[in-house]
Amino acid sequence: MNPGRKAIISNTAAVLRAATLCAAVSVASAASAGVDELPQDIQDKLYNPDLLDPNQPIGDSAYRDFVAKNPPPWTIGYASSYAGNTWRAAVMDRLQNEIIPKWKDLGMIDEVIITQSNLNDATQIQQIRQLVDQGVDAIVVCCSNPTALNASVEYAYNNDVAVFSGIGYLTSPYSVNSSANFVVGGRMMGEWMAEEIGGEGRVLNVEGIPGASASDSQNVGIEAAMAEYPDIEVKGPIAGMWTDQVAQAEVQRWLATNPGKLDGILIQSASELGALRALQQSGRPMVPITIGSEMGALCYWRNNPDYVSAAIHAWPPGDDFEMIWNIMMRTLQGQGPKIQSILTTPVKMTKEEMMEAIPEDCSEQSAGWYHPGIEEWAGKDFLDNFFLRPADPEAYDPASHSAAQ
Repeated sequence: MNPGRKAIISNTAAVLRAATLCAAVSVASAASAGVDELPQDIQDKLYNPDLLDPNQPIGDSAYRDFVAKNPPPWTIGYASSYAGNTWRAAVMDRLQNEIIPKWKDLGMIDEVIITQSNLNDATQIQQIRQLVDQGVDAIVVCCSNPTALNASVEYAYNNDVAVFSGIGYLTSPYSVNSSANFVVGGRMMGEWMAEEIGGEGRVLNVEGIPGASASDSQNVGIEAAMAEYPDIEVKGPIAGMWTDQVAQAEVQRWLATNPGKLDGILIQSASELGALRALQQSGRPMVPITIGSEMGALCYWRNNPDYVSAAIHAWPPGDDFEMIWNIMMRTLQGQGPKIQSILTTPVKMTKEEMMEAIPEDCSEQSAGWYHPGIEEWAGKDFLDNFFLRPADPEAYDPASHSAAQ
């Protein structure tokens, strides 16, 4: 094709895409048509405005008619924002040891290019643009600042590169987001704690990384739940940074400067083992904390079965990352996501379930994570509800790929 004609066609397509998206955003702001296309039980449970972060994007997806411009095998960019905790290590383990080999064997990916920005938004922005310029077919980001990346996400979209934000949302209309509904998860944590301590007392709130949507959304849910219990005094929040060592130091510092009675600790997962260690070293009573999926904390509960009554798995790392990966593969294949944010429900674990799942010879020093499993977290049948043309992404025939014109 003549280069000049190709450029004209490409520019025209970009203008049409932008016009279509503007119209979609206008409609979504009035009616959220994408939400209306979901089954009623999912709407009620996960998209109820009273149980949703007000900044969570829930309009029509910009990728409803998207098909990857290149046939498989695809090159994927993973623009990670942080690598300094056990949660991120568990994501990398699932990605490198299970996801990449599986999808290479299926003939659908060539390679995954991984970058790290160490919580520096400017660095992540630059890395996203570089991935686009390197010719990747899609980019996954994780747990990032909800607004800082928007210009780079638009740059990717304008170059026919789809962007997927796992475990937290971006506010860009050009991003497909996935996670548990963290407001629901935060409410579950807050309500559980209130019941655990009898509806009264003094609790410490330890958030994750302030400014990250996943952390802030959980905090919205926690605060909403606590507001219903006027006899509970909530101290904090302090930042655990989703890192056990940081959380341990911050909780120890708070305990040392607040000698009064403490009845519980609300803490976001990837930090609960740090809170347990801080309590143990302080010599104070082992008050209830919110346990998530960290194996070390679950093992402490396994060794002390009456310590708490339940755990709440708000974001098991491998399952959560595999969820956004599967959404990405469906989108590249042309299945058409209906909505900007695909949400699932946190999983509550009872004492009986814990005793069955966690081995007796577990280690309280373990840096590993418990996973309910991708089918329980966001299985194929569940994800079908969020796509216009749902199909088993693993059964896709790469030779059948018809690129967008």
